[in-house]
Amino acid sequence: MSGLLQTQFLASNSSRTRFLTSVTQLDVASVMCPAGCSHVNGFKVDNWKQNLRVIYQCFVWSGTAETRRRKAKSCMCHMCGAHLNRLHSCLYCVFFGCFSKKHIHEHAKNKRHNLAIDLLYGGIYCFACQDYIYDKDMEQIAKEEQRKAWKLQGAGEKFSTWEPTKRELELLRHNPKRRRITTNCTIGLRGLINLGNTCFMNCIVQALTHTPLLRDFFLSDRHKCEMQSNSCLVCEMSQLFQEFYSGHRSPHIPFRLLHLVWTHARHLAGYEQQDAHEFLIAALDVLHRHCKGDDNGKKANNPNHCNCIIDQIFTGGLQSDVTCQVCHGVSTTIDPFWDISLDLPGSSMPFWPLSPGGDSTVVNGEGHMTGSTTLTDCLRRFTRPEHLGSSAKIKCGGCHSYQESTKQLTMKKLPIVACFHLKHLEQSVWLKGALVDDRRGEPAACSSTSEELLKLLTSGSASACHEQSSSSTVLDFWTSQTMRFEHSAKLRRKITTYVSFPLELDMTPFMASSKESRVNGQYQQSVDVLNNDNKYSLFAVVNHQGTLESGHYTSFIRQHKDQWFKCDDAIITKASIKDVLDSEG
Repeated sequence: MSGLLQTQFLASNSSRTRFLTSVTQLDVASVMCPAGCSHVNGFKVDNWKQNLRVIYQCFVWSGTAETRRRKAKSCMCHMCGAHLNRLHSCLYCVFFGCFSKKHIHEHAKNKRHNLAIDLLYGGIYCFACQDYIYDKDMEQIAKEEQRKAWKLQGAGEKFSTWEPTKRELELLRHNPKRRRITTNCTIGLRGLINLGNTCFMNCIVQALTHTPLLRDFFLSDRHKCEMQSNSCLVCEMSQLFQEFYSGHRSPHIPFRLLHLVWTHARHLAGYEQQDAHEFLIAALDVLHRHCKGDDNGKKANNPNHCNCIIDQIFTGGLQSDVTCQVCHGVSTTIDPFWDISLDLPGSSMPFWPLSPGGDSTVVNGEGHMTGSTTLTDCLRRFTRPEHLGSSAKIKCGGCHSYQESTKQLTMKKLPIVACFHLKHLEQSVWLKGALVDDRRGEPAACSSTSEELLKLLTSGSASACHEQSSSSTVLDFWTSQTMRFEHSAKLRRKITTYVSFPLELDMTPFMASSKESRVNGQYQQSVDVLNNDNKYSLFAVVNHQGTLESGHYTSFIRQHKDQWFKCDDAIITKASIKDVLDSEG
């Protein structure tokens, strides 16, 4: 399925020109407008430059260990003693005050000291203008002191600064307005030529190029390449984003991308039909490895402990709780994941349950009759407690012996972009009377019933991140993928189970923090059920049509709110919401 989000950038052939309107907006304003903040002139007396440099050196950038200790010790609000709450320092006297609690505002009003500096980011705030201000001289001092601090820390320049040329400033004066983004705007929509059974790649590329945060990263030139550009997949993706948002409408030929994929993911090389889900994981893995040098030094806030753009956007944490049936001791592990693979009814796997309740129900906006399957049903099954059986005993740390146990998977941390893979592809074979789980690479232990054997296959359904060692934040975007195949030594067929999915998805019932509210696999709604932090909005879907031997991938991408497009290789057509929701999900 296909869909796009509203484009926020002016389209042009060069990212350098594109950001001319945003990066240099203040510079141009200072040229075109005769006056800025008039209150700055009252500060620019005597040794104001030296005084400002001292503030930046000691209380903002703090390049040495001594200045950092001094900042930690002395930078607290003089009224409440807090260290946080956006501390600002008065530029006229020695006073630190909270911006959030307006203590610095009270000081400015009482003393008529209109200017203060943000001690975290170094911005200058004018209380008379009630806004952060720009002054060319002050900005120059801030940049110089920041570079000095980086040099003292041994970091060098974090990025290469760019200043507009006279020619570029002249162009801005004559063209001050940005291109308006209208509801029928098609910037970012571009077909991809099929290079020979490469529809699996094209549909994933369409979804990735219209992932908002990924788009913002690549269009802002934030990647610092540490390898040869002709072998870096991140550099090629950056070029691909520029091609998509250049305004050109002719289909793009992604031959360089295909070559790099073949180079770095050799199991996808060749012109045979490939799996779109495999390509997604392989692409995220290579991008993750090639952009590890970006944003170094920042604390990673994801279970994969990496701050690259891929992990920032796609990495979540999957919690696994194994409970001993004897002593009820719980062993908890948290593993990173890039996507969640969900089992479906219609395969050899036992599926529990379909929608709870009566003949019809509405969960997560999914209305359906008894007998149908929804994405919420699949998530319920994924997060239900499961008895592992006598053939899969685990050594209990409390009992110090092998005991039967139950296992339950829940979401410890949600990613910004959640990818759900509906497993219409199931790989299992029979070997000497025992069912083999090819995800473990070994035969399952023999059991008296086939049901116990099948239960062994239900653990570990989330795709782990491919490391070989293996302005409020709202989670707004999710993608859904569908692969519909089943492999067996005796059976090879496409699973035709239809799965409905909503435009809005609330993941609160499947969080580890909600586990206590789940009784017999059913989520009991609490008063804080409307938690916007766990809600997602659909923006891309990938589908497969055809048979196991001969099929074709397409995608739906959201362009603006409620405006969807179907991407079928080089052909882009408008689609309705009904087309998306009725597609082969």
